[in-house]
Amino acid sequence: LKASPRLQETLPPETRGQLPTYVQADHFEGQTDIRARLKGHVQLRRGDTVIRADEAQYTLADDTVTAQGNVHINRGGNIYQGAQLKLQVDAFQGDFTEASYQFLDTQGHGDAQRVEFLSRERSTIHQATYTTCQRDDSDSWAPDWVLQAQRIELDRATDTGVAHGGVLKFKGIPLLPVPRVSFPLSDKRKSGLLPPTIGIDSVSGFEISQPYYWNIAPNRDATLTPTLMSKRGVNLGAEFRYLERDFSGDLTLNHMANDRLRERDRWSVAWRNQADLSPLVAGLNADWKIHRVSDNDYWRDFSLPSRDGLTNERLIESYGTLSWGRDGHNLLARAQKWQTLQDVDSPIAPPFDRLPQLQWRYSPQALHAPLGLDWSLEADTTRYRARTIDERQHIDNGQRSYFAAQVARPFLRPGGFVTPKLKMQAANYRFDNAQPGRASSRSLMVPTVSVDSGLIFERPTQVRGRNYVQTLEPRAFYTYTPYRDQSMLPLYDTALSDFNLSSIYSENSYTGHDRIADNHMVTVGLTTRYLRADTGAEVARFGVAQRLRLADQRTTLGYDTAGRKGWSDILVGAGLKWNHRWATDATVQYNRDIERTTRSAMTARYSPGPFKVISAAYRYQRENSAQIANQGSEQIDLGWQWPLNAAAQAFSTNPSAAPKGRWFSVGRLNYSLHDKKLVDTVVGFEYDSCCWIGRVVIERLQSSLTQANTRLLFQLEFVGFSRLSLGADPLSSLQEHVPGYQSLRSQNPAAPSRFSNYD
Repeated sequence: LKASPRLQETLPPETRGQLPTYVQADHFEGQTDIRARLKGHVQLRRGDTVIRADEAQYTLADDTVTAQGNVHINRGGNIYQGAQLKLQVDAFQGDFTEASYQFLDTQGHGDAQRVEFLSRERSTIHQATYTTCQRDDSDSWAPDWVLQAQRIELDRATDTGVAHGGVLKFKGIPLLPVPRVSFPLSDKRKSGLLPPTIGIDSVSGFEISQPYYWNIAPNRDATLTPTLMSKRGVNLGAEFRYLERDFSGDLTLNHMANDRLRERDRWSVAWRNQADLSPLVAGLNADWKIHRVSDNDYWRDFSLPSRDGLTNERLIESYGTLSWGRDGHNLLARAQKWQTLQDVDSPIAPPFDRLPQLQWRYSPQALHAPLGLDWSLEADTTRYRARTIDERQHIDNGQRSYFAAQVARPFLRPGGFVTPKLKMQAANYRFDNAQPGRASSRSLMVPTVSVDSGLIFERPTQVRGRNYVQTLEPRAFYTYTPYRDQSMLPLYDTALSDFNLSSIYSENSYTGHDRIADNHMVTVGLTTRYLRADTGAEVARFGVAQRLRLADQRTTLGYDTAGRKGWSDILVGAGLKWNHRWATDATVQYNRDIERTTRSAMTARYSPGPFKVISAAYRYQRENSAQIANQGSEQIDLGWQWPLNAAAQAFSTNPSAAPKGRWFSVGRLNYSLHDKKLVDTVVGFEYDSCCWIGRVVIERLQSSLTQANTRLLFQLEFVGFSRLSLGADPLSSLQEHVPGYQSLRSQNPAAPSRFSNYD
């Protein structure tokens, strides 16, 4: 049997009335086209509905079947079994007594005193139970969790169930009374109360949140979340998401009236929107983000929404961007403003706002440019505004206009390349406030010439019986930029570039446009790679590079160390990925003068299968190194998700056919060797019993130099029904902090077909 358009999961409504009825039994009696009495292995089939019983009577006039004895109904893959049935087949209206049922989508099942079929989409189950725990063959079987209710209303049109007068039992113990609860019958979104979250925070005290989800439309939804904090008060939160044809976004609001710990109102607003304006102007796009909070302590007390989840950043960005691109031209208009959340123990200098920025870039897209030249132009003018830590106007507020033009002529051959390049950069600064000893405007023009070259040698080789292609790639890079005095220029968007195996082959030692380093140097390096002979995939890489300065560097940022004439630190890097399980990467920066490593980063990851991952990282930076002047640090970072017993090992091998009782350990430890303490700690256990998952997580996160927040997180997830959390959501914490973490229900198997149990 293979997939075919003829095997339709759903039948069109207009064809249901035209479908024939097939009847089969050991014994027939009755009147043709009026009624029939059937006995022995009775089967009645019509479309996606099958009825089996020991005895049945079918009346054609009103399309009614009455059956008794081992009655079995299969309707679109949903199974009902019971003692006695009376049903109008096409309308699917009737009663079923002493019945059991099982739904195809969720494998949820239960027993009922009576099932009342109201229509093809709606039914009511009286004195019912519901669970997703798989039944075994033993007589003493009992589900780990079960919802018992006086009445359960099922609506297949919306794939929702509503239980009335119920109680949720776990391991036979009543866990939660549910006078009325709505639950899903599939993975479709639905409006209703989400599971409450209960927690104890070391700062905020006892917390309870009760979110409500509103499924406004297929492309819009909202979540309203009131939260009671015993030491603070009530926080009202709301999130609205929308997805339209030409624009999409989300809006998050939070408000707490009179926080008792801070003695003030607390609030936050975050609105992100992206719009495609191509119907108005081809290639035009708009993007904006408005993000503000009430006070400097907000980042410490509450998590802030970000593109990747929740964060505790102290720099909060708001911006609006209008961009256009076509035929190699790119135009950008942007306004950007920062909110800086200050910490008395660790103040930070507020960055400059861009109010506004106008930018134009041009890079010809032609494949065959004249004379083989590769050239581009860039122009930018930006008005910068900032305040000092004590809220005074910054002395460097002003306007910067920037222009850059570069042209290169690549000479490419199969065995190597040579690329000479000429770049001209010009900038003009106009300051709002004249300062003693500094002119109200400054201009700068700096040329840069560079030549990048390299060779590529290849040879076949074997390692442990496997065929590889080994490359040997020597590279030489020369650049020259003359010195221009830039000491009187402000630092709007400029910082020191990270010194690594990529930036070592660049013309400028800085990012941004406020400093152009007077570099006169040669960089030489050598890289060798091992590639699979059959696929060309890289499995190993080793590289070394070093700079030779031909003259002392004079341009600095004021807080960094200028490069001295002679050889720089040596950079050594390696990466290994022998198979899909192992991956390692390492970079070491070695100073020959002091004969010591000044910086190193080493990472390793082992992931032999689903829900199996161990990652380790070691980072070291010597204080006041030759390249970066700041405090030294040395940290070890370890993260993992790993099965603890044989059942969990089997689940990692085959998630769809594993036994019960799976234990997993999960966590992340970030340890500072310099301070001799754990910086961040997330450690927990997960237990998967097929129809429910338990999670216990201890979380301690450093929120400042002197303060950390500790929480105990606990969660019971009743698969296919709901989640109950104590102490916030541990699943969100694991997904945010543990590298490579996979939710135990993240496999997302294909939707089951009604033909899988069609009999």
